[in-house]
Amino acid sequence: MARDPSNLAVTVTGVAVLTVIVGVVWFGLGADRLDPVPLQGASSHSVGAQTIRVHISGAVSAPGVVELPLDAIVADAVAAAGGAVGSADLAFINLAATLRAGERIVVPDLNQKVGGVPRSVDDGIDLNGATATELESLPGVGPVLAERIIAHRAERGPFLTVEDLLDVSGIGEAKLAQMRDSISHP
Repeated sequence: MARDPSNLAVTVTGVAVLTVIVGVVWFGLGADRLDPVPLQGASSHSVGAQTIRVHISGAVSAPGVVELPLDAIVADAVAAAGGAVGSADLAFINLAATLRAGERIVVPDLNQKVGGVPRSVDDGIDLNGATATELESLPGVGPVLAERIIAHRAERGPFLTVEDLLDVSGIGEAKLAQMRDSISHP
């Protein structure tokens, strides 16, 4: 019995198309669906060794606690919080800084500035967002010490407490006491 060559071609074409569709579904969609990674909001499960949680607030769309990969940077936290709002002043934060678990990031708002300095609850200087010029406005801080503060922040990450300034060369208890009332954050 002879087969019709046109039926054979249709069958082979159909099998090939079906194989391609199955391959696309299996390889193209399967990998993304197998390992979802939560990026926004505090989850009820405990944080694994590969993720950290940080608190992001200020000029972002969805402030709150976000869960990120262990090697995340500030830009990742901003993205996880829905992105910066139009009035965000991203020039005052280091978007490339590596995050640490439990860290708090405040994205300044252009509408909340006084005299070029980010406003906070008590209108003091934010150690983690201030420029060298802004740090020089602190009592007892000149250009050299301002650069040391920025270098310390870049090397070791953000200041978690005002007392962390004691780790900066040139700042002792007396100088810290002079500056304390002019610092708003941390």
